Amino acid sequence: MPSGFRYRFASISGTILLVVLSVAIANYSPVQLFVTTSIPVVDQLPMTVMSDTQVAVAGLVSIFLITGCLFPMYKPRPRRILDTMFITEKQLIIAMLGLATIGYFDYSYRLPRSTLIIVMSLLAISLPLLFVVIRRRPRTKNKRAIVIGDDIRHIKDVLEVINTPVLGYVSPPSGYEIKNWERKQIVSDGGTEQPLAGVERLGGLSRLENILIENSIDVVILAFSTTDRAEFFGALDTCYKHGVTAKAPNRQIDSVLTKAKATEDDELVEIALEPWDWQDYLFKRTFDILFASTSLIILAPLLGIIALAIKLDSSGPVFYSQARTAEFGGTFQVYKFRTMLPDSESAEPEEDETNDRITRVGRVLRKTHLDEIPQLWTILTGGMSVVGPRAIWTEEEQQLEAKIDKWRKRWFVKPGLTGLAQVHGAKSTDPKTKLRYDLEYIRRQSFWFDIKIVARQVWYVVTDTCSMIFNIENKN
Repeated sequence: MPSGFRYRFASISGTILLVVLSVAIANYSPVQLFVTTSIPVVDQLPMTVMSDTQVAVAGLVSIFLITGCLFPMYKPRPRRILDTMFITEKQLIIAMLGLATIGYFDYSYRLPRSTLIIVMSLLAISLPLLFVVIRRRPRTKNKRAIVIGDDIRHIKDVLEVINTPVLGYVSPPSGYEIKNWERKQIVSDGGTEQPLAGVERLGGLSRLENILIENSIDVVILAFSTTDRAEFFGALDTCYKHGVTAKAPNRQIDSVLTKAKATEDDELVEIALEPWDWQDYLFKRTFDILFASTSLIILAPLLGIIALAIKLDSSGPVFYSQARTAEFGGTFQVYKFRTMLPDSESAEPEEDETNDRITRVGRVLRKTHLDEIPQLWTILTGGMSVVGPRAIWTEEEQQLEAKIDKWRKRWFVKPGLTGLAQVHGAKSTDPKTKLRYDLEYIRRQSFWFDIKIVARQVWYVVTDTCSMIFNIENKN
């Protein structure tokens, strides 16, 4: 992709040009008449054309606000195509809300609602295309590749067996290796370090993001001594965010999830950073937003009632927050309604029926899953998905990793509010069964598979709620 001044000039000038064209088309073209007469939410008036002065003033305000809101897109940073489109659309919505607000309070800068609708529609199509086009790397016969690893001797072994030309390698300081979670220096007989001859070291793992951007890298070859380390998933995450293809030698492929089955003839096999087809990814994110926003609106009246019940039942805060493991081993804060006594959490998995630290209101909230409502906001903001492996408390995660050596394979997708393990009743008290269902979901994932899981989960919530109400009535 273009870098530095060229990218900034292309992105800013392209944005300004598209805004000017959109305002002009919206005001002077017959499209104005169609929108004005066919959409009930706009002014039901004959086509109104602003004067040239009004167009100029409105255009300048639009240029200033829209180009300002799109500032995050002017940095020459490679992104996946879908991320580029989503970020552009989000910033554009913010800009359009700003224009509508300015027009509401100051009519001298006001765009007619029909004009605003046309401008937004045109820019919603053209601006994402602009940033997708200018981010594209020039097509070259040989893709630019680097090797990333944690052990310099392992990197050397990989370089000897692959035929792919590389620009260099990324690793901890040259002459070091990592074994048993400790970094040890490799020295020659004379006491000097042993860098790789003929291959440039581009930097350490902490500089990976800058290295990918500065060198316009297309392919990364992973040469880690083990694939369950945090550095391995950190490298995957960086490649994922920047749309860089990640590959690994087929001798390591049994340790990671792949898009295609490895064969003896494969030298490098692509790692499934994003197993979804782009259509499924788009549908999934759209469904997440619609599900979370609709659920929050429907359940909003319950929020105050639940908060009051928690406060009356026991002392302590209404909400409970906890650090949980996210995609590729990162962490995020999850928020829930408090269902246990304050400061009584334990990293040891335990069944609800035998846990005496759960409050009376907490048992009702857990049975009806109402304690999960605050997580809908996390889904809306993109930290979680509706369907995926259940996010685990970071301290509990360490215990489960110690018991199950393949536990980290769950990190390949975004955690979810529910998942295949949940609808089959698998919990952290039975980590092997839970992991089996989670990995099955990762391999089978699709938008329609998500819909089936959500439908089953909703049915279980309804039946659990009805069963609880029926039992209460019987006791009375």
